[in-house]
Amino acid sequence: MSYEFERLKFASALGLAVALGGMSACSKAPTESGRQPPVAATADVHEHPTEGPHHGSLIELGNEEYHAELLHDDEADTVTVFLLDSTGKQTVAVEAQEVMINLSHEGQAEQFTLPASPEASDPAGKSSRFTSTDAELANEMDHAHADAQLVVTIAGKQYRGAAAHDHDHEEEHDHDHDH
Repeated sequence: MSYEFERLKFASALGLAVALGGMSACSKAPTESGRQPPVAATADVHEHPTEGPHHGSLIELGNEEYHAELLHDDEADTVTVFLLDSTGKQTVAVEAQEVMINLSHEGQAEQFTLPASPEASDPAGKSSRFTSTDAELANEMDHAHADAQLVVTIAGKQYRGAAAHDHDHEEEHDHDHDH
């Protein structure tokens, strides 16, 4: 019986040591205040801005590999797209000479080209900004039921994203344009 008792005692001690060792390996070192730091979530959690750095609406490109920012100036009848990094915070200059907006409104489909309009900080031959001065695109983007999609090629890969225009300014002008 003494052999069985010793074996049981050894197994219990071994189990306790493994459990305590596992707990200490999983715990984090206390902070200066003596408290344990919060455990990070296992899911890939990151902050999403609600608007771009130029205060325009954001467009997700790919699996958040890039973002684009859509700006619409009613007074100048321009639509500008800035290409942004995966966080939606920094501009990214690419070799594309243009981006496209495919727009569908009232059963009519149109394609608009926004040529590169490099910023002074963009490297030679690259652009992070693309601008259209086509008044028709600017007007069509105002329609609440317009379905717009941005198409851009970056490093040989085509990206598409829903380009939803922010209609918070509807009270400022009439959206019942006759076309």
